[in-house]
Amino acid sequence: MPERKPRADALRNRESVLAAADRLFATCASPEDVTMADIAAAAGVGKGTLFRGFGDRTGLIRALYESRLEPIRLAVAEGPRPLGPATPPADRVPALLDALLCFKIDHRHLSVALEGTASDSPYRAAHYDWWHGTLRDVLEQLPGLPDAGFTAHALLAAVRADLVDHLTGREHLTRERLRVELAAYTARVLGGS
Repeated sequence: MPERKPRADALRNRESVLAAADRLFATCASPEDVTMADIAAAAGVGKGTLFRGFGDRTGLIRALYESRLEPIRLAVAEGPRPLGPATPPADRVPALLDALLCFKIDHRHLSVALEGTASDSPYRAAHYDWWHGTLRDVLEQLPGLPDAGFTAHALLAAVRADLVDHLTGREHLTRERLRVELAAYTARVLGGS
C-alpha cells in the first residue's frame, strides 16, 4: 500500500502553526508564557489541530526546533566551508560552535523551552545527542586531544540555552561579543591539540 501524503490543508495548518509558534516564542518574555491556546489562536486553528499534529506542547516545540535547525544540519552534513565535512577539523570545531551559538541567540526562547522539556536536563534532548556526536566526531580527528567525548560535552556547555539566555538577557552581552568570547574559549580548549 503506498504511503499516504498529508493533505494540502494539513500541510498549510502545520506551517501556519510552526510560524505562529515561532513568532510567539521570539517575542515572549518567558517561554512558559506561550501556551497551546496562544499558538492555536495565533495560527487560526483549533487546539485539536495542534494536538493531532504534534501530540502536545513538547512535540510542537521539538517540531519547531527541528524545522529551524534543519538548514544547519544540512550544512554540517554536506555543505561547504566552514561547516561542511571538507573543512579541516581545527577550523570546523569553532565553526560548529559558532553556528550553534548563533542559532540559540536567534531562537533563544525556543531553545530554552526545548531544553526545559527534557526533564530539566538539556542532555536528555535528542538534539543534544546529535550535536554531541557531530562535535565529538570532528574532535576525534584532532591529534593529541585525549578525550573527544568529554571535550565535546565541555564545549557544548558553553552554548547551553539557559546560559545564552542569561548572557544576552540579564548581562546584555551582544551577539558579536558572545561569538568572540566563544571563539577565544574554544581556541584555549583546543590549544594543546
